[in-house]
Amino acid sequence: MFENVFSHSIIKRAKEREKITLRIHNIRDYSLDKHKRVDDYPFGGQAGMVMLIEPIDLCISKLKKERKYDAVIFMTPDGTTFTQQTANRLSMYENIIILCGHYKGVDERVRELFVTEEISIGDFVLSGGELPAMVLVDAIARIIPGVLNDETSALSDSFQDGLLSPPVYTRPANYQGHKVPEVLLSGNSKLIEEWSLKQQIERTKQRRPDLLDKFNQ
Repeated sequence: MFENVFSHSIIKRAKEREKITLRIHNIRDYSLDKHKRVDDYPFGGQAGMVMLIEPIDLCISKLKKERKYDAVIFMTPDGTTFTQQTANRLSMYENIIILCGHYKGVDERVRELFVTEEISIGDFVLSGGELPAMVLVDAIARIIPGVLNDETSALSDSFQDGLLSPPVYTRPANYQGHKVPEVLLSGNSKLIEEWSLKQQIERTKQRRPDLLDKFNQ
């Protein structure tokens, strides 16, 4: 799953430019069970399967012997909601471990003993933490200097300044009577900035008024 996603587009270029290094570790490689089991039934008779603490402990402990980590992040629906500000902060870290749970998650002692931060990408449940981990990596990587070209700077993305991005246009300036706003063709950078900010505020007001409340604070 990871190799396919990380072999394309921005992540691929980031790796080729040596701006980021990604290592994928299969928890099954750390299982001491002859069948390489990494989960079991939960105590208490609840439904589902829970990932075992031992192989996760062995994996994280091995990695920590090799280098210092700034965070051990567990992707979980009941974690703190992921935001652009979180991505900005994590992009400043040198090394991060991202732990992906599966089905009912991991033994609670994993969270108590090893995890330093728990992150959710939204109020919904997926079969595992793999897809959320990919989202996390992509959001963090694109902020790292040198990953994006100047014309696709992450600084102009939605949420970077607490607002949604303004509308964007490209050629042709007139498509079947639908015209690009004149201000964008004026070449007047001051007027364009003023127009963009006005559009950001209006779009945020319409679509995400909760963000506008935070922006005004």
